[in-house]
Amino acid sequence: MTTLHFSSDADIDAVLGARHPNPFGFFGPHRIGDTSNAVVRTFQPQARSVRIILRDDSSKVFQALKVHEHGLFEAQLPVADYTNDYDLEITGHDDSIVRVADAYSFGTLLGEQDMHYLREGKHQQLHQHLGAHVKTIGGVTGVQFAVWAPNARRVSVVGDLNLWDGRVHPMRLRVEAGIWEIFIPGVAESMHYKFELVDANGCLRTKSDPYAFFGQHGTETASLVWNMERYRWGDGEWVRRREQQDTYHKPMSIYEVHLGSWKRVPEEGGRPLSYRELADQLIPYAKDLGFTHLELMGIAEHPFDGSWGYQVTGYFAPTSRHGNPDEFREFIDRAHQAGLGVIIDWVPGHFPKDEHGLARFDGTALYEHADPRQGEHQDWGTLIFNYGRSEVRNFLVSNALFWIEQYHIDGLRVDAVASMLYLDYSRQPGQWVPNREGGRENLEAIEFLRDLNGTCYARHPGIMMIAEESTAFAGVSRPISAGGLGFGFKWNMGWMNDSLHYMAHEPVHRKYHHGEATFSMIYAFDENFILVLSHDEVVHGKGSLINKMPGDRWQQFANLRLFYAWMWAHPGKKLLFMGGEFGQWDEWSHERSLDWHLFLGEEHAGLQKLIRDLNALYAKHPALHEKCHEAGGFQWLDPNDGENSIFPFVRSSSAGEKVYVIVNATPVVREGYRIGVAEPGVYRELLNTDSSIYSGTNIGSGTGLQTQEAPWHGQPWSIVVTLPPLGAVYLAKA
Repeated sequence: MTTLHFSSDADIDAVLGARHPNPFGFFGPHRIGDTSNAVVRTFQPQARSVRIILRDDSSKVFQALKVHEHGLFEAQLPVADYTNDYDLEITGHDDSIVRVADAYSFGTLLGEQDMHYLREGKHQQLHQHLGAHVKTIGGVTGVQFAVWAPNARRVSVVGDLNLWDGRVHPMRLRVEAGIWEIFIPGVAESMHYKFELVDANGCLRTKSDPYAFFGQHGTETASLVWNMERYRWGDGEWVRRREQQDTYHKPMSIYEVHLGSWKRVPEEGGRPLSYRELADQLIPYAKDLGFTHLELMGIAEHPFDGSWGYQVTGYFAPTSRHGNPDEFREFIDRAHQAGLGVIIDWVPGHFPKDEHGLARFDGTALYEHADPRQGEHQDWGTLIFNYGRSEVRNFLVSNALFWIEQYHIDGLRVDAVASMLYLDYSRQPGQWVPNREGGRENLEAIEFLRDLNGTCYARHPGIMMIAEESTAFAGVSRPISAGGLGFGFKWNMGWMNDSLHYMAHEPVHRKYHHGEATFSMIYAFDENFILVLSHDEVVHGKGSLINKMPGDRWQQFANLRLFYAWMWAHPGKKLLFMGGEFGQWDEWSHERSLDWHLFLGEEHAGLQKLIRDLNALYAKHPALHEKCHEAGGFQWLDPNDGENSIFPFVRSSSAGEKVYVIVNATPVVREGYRIGVAEPGVYRELLNTDSSIYSGTNIGSGTGLQTQEAPWHGQPWSIVVTLPPLGAVYLAKA
């Protein structure tokens, strides 16, 4: 059969210039007017020849005519054989032959209901439809691509499959929602790809997929196709128990980790550990020390190591620095099976300006505010999400659910909440725009956070939404119904700052700063607090925790031991950044491993043993954890002994268990110290930070402390103890 040329010169020019206004109206199969013939068009710049082969009758083969030397082919076939079920047999200039279904033979992909929810910004499973998804349609396996870019003039998938030529796979625009889509058969998993856009201003941009499940980092920034349906989880029992647990009354001790610098492999150029190596080493280490959870800093894909993962370009992709998505899932799976929860740091407050990322995605301020007074974070050089746009809120809520559902994450620590709440955050007068009521609160961000927390908790009871929020904004961890933001927990930044400031004083001067150490109890139950000694306190010249402590080497370790015991006895959940558990001397750097060689010193091993014992006591004794968010679980015995820098208090459980805690913040041994107790009997030390097992001087009271009928500290009975220098003791009835 003779093949005629049916493409106009204007169409050919538009195809070659990658500016055809309707690629699906031109490529693929089309009936030729009222004739009894049809035409199939395809653009294959690397092909020498193309044939059309019907899939249900491979004997019917139609040779395509090369209508332009750059690779535009047409094949005419009788309308009786006109069907979408055909393959392209492509012979390359190197004589290679590939047979694949035609991407332009498939109809629309996203359904009307999806379009409706996308327009309204209420599609909680957005990640299941946008991005790149391995699918089988009509018996053909390939990848469905979709991206939101409503103001782009053209969007194409470019990558390994088409030699990064944007003319080959231009996408279909779904005008009703600003979504571009295409199904490309025969795409291999792990194929590198991006979206090539002609933006609203006519400029050519190449963007990573905002919904990619896997991506490169650093100078190479392609997205990678990944099949999210393959991994088989083994943590079903953990997830079922999580849904039923009472998080607020359970012990929670969190080990905060930067995966890239926890431990490295010196024999291989100091490379970071893989997810599987981390599962082999980090999980048993944290479990042995008694931590209940791991918190992972900045795990989503990011190009710049120095951002620590807090300048995200791949919101749906765990960083490829340590392996692929399934290997990260395996890490979480093994943590759960070992009895460890996993929290990740999540960054909905801002994103970087990197050209391949979200910034000016379709040539307009799509994800960010257009006004730099609202859309640019001056301190960090990043862009701020436009929370007033429903599609942006949808993107972020869907992302939060993605990590919980696809990676079984137990909690999200939401980064930089304070910067989201206030329009004038880190801005001078005239550099910010008031809200519609004339105030400084970011009302759209507040609405977003309430929607985020309400949605996540409703869909997944038992997970944790944690706010890193450093201001006095009221009700951060209070229910939405009561006017709160709906977080489950809030980092206690005030306690961290005041306590570290107090501990930095020379002991002889601490009596003048007594209030710094007691002030936290005034607001300790205003929120559901987590006490944190985070990475932020050991960087940028702040020094390590051990180096914040005053005195000689012995005093520094003694101070840090008493501080940890004080922290573990203070109301609130606990978080400790890696290295703090053994007294890392150097300030943390993301570029190198922790100083594991320090275990050659007994003080470091003793400090680590103390952390292990503190976690064990904290978990064993309900008095230390059950009522950490209720005023009834804490009582000062004497908050005013500033002259001696002594802090006695008692922690209580609902069943009446009591643990008495005394902190002696000076290097003076206090013999004959009387402490009031509620019940008569024999008492013993549960913990003494000056014990020789922690490399202390072994001064204390031991066991067999008999009560005396001498009221003290408002209690009907009392015991007399010896307080160790720069030490803390826990006492309980034997």
